[in-house]
Amino acid sequence: MTSLHSSHASFSVLERIVLEFERRLLSGNWRDIARLPPERALAAEYAVSRATVREAIQRLVSRGLLETRRGSGVFVVKRQPARLAAPWLQLIDEHPPLRADTLEFRLVFECATARFAAERASAEEREKIGSIVARMEHAVGSHDLEAEAAADAEFHMMLAAASHNRMLDHLYSSVIAMLREHITRNTYDATLDHEHAAERARTRLAQHQRICDAILRCAADDASRAMYAHLEFVGSQFDRH
Repeated sequence: MTSLHSSHASFSVLERIVLEFERRLLSGNWRDIARLPPERALAAEYAVSRATVREAIQRLVSRGLLETRRGSGVFVVKRQPARLAAPWLQLIDEHPPLRADTLEFRLVFECATARFAAERASAEEREKIGSIVARMEHAVGSHDLEAEAAADAEFHMMLAAASHNRMLDHLYSSVIAMLREHITRNTYDATLDHEHAAERARTRLAQHQRICDAILRCAADDASRAMYAHLEFVGSQFDRH
């Protein structure tokens, strides 16, 4: 039976149950199973009434974290970052200078994910990161721009997961549509300068290889510096001065 933390003794029973349910959502336990256990099972697990469980669930439903399906039960709402990011994507389309703001955000955010991935990635995650870079190398070699852009976006998403920091992972998930679009659009827009397109693709590949190598070596400082250099280069491709 799950015990409730004594530090929250001043909370009402309902508030404590809501807090426990939030913890399970944040930990990913319920996100993985999608469908919640029945009310009676949760009531028994937490030693509270079914009415308390029902009210706690309704609070999370009202916040868009859970959803009830008639005749099927209660389910974790699948995160829909594309919907959240849509207004930003439109702004970026209408105001190109916002590209620089996104790059600044990525400099702060992704240098941290690279550092933590180097420190914390599992053997399986390191293998996946290496395989993504291998696919990117093949795409650059065959001049497959679409495959390169896809691998590029997947690489950065994989680093966030391999950082094993729940806040970074959740944050990345909330803005992944915008960042994926940003990464993909950068890759495509960089080819508009036909004279330098092939050279830039090789440079981007080499930069990803250096980030990957640092992560495989568990060299956190090197990974962070390599990511910073990559993102600075991405920005320089669009410097009109």
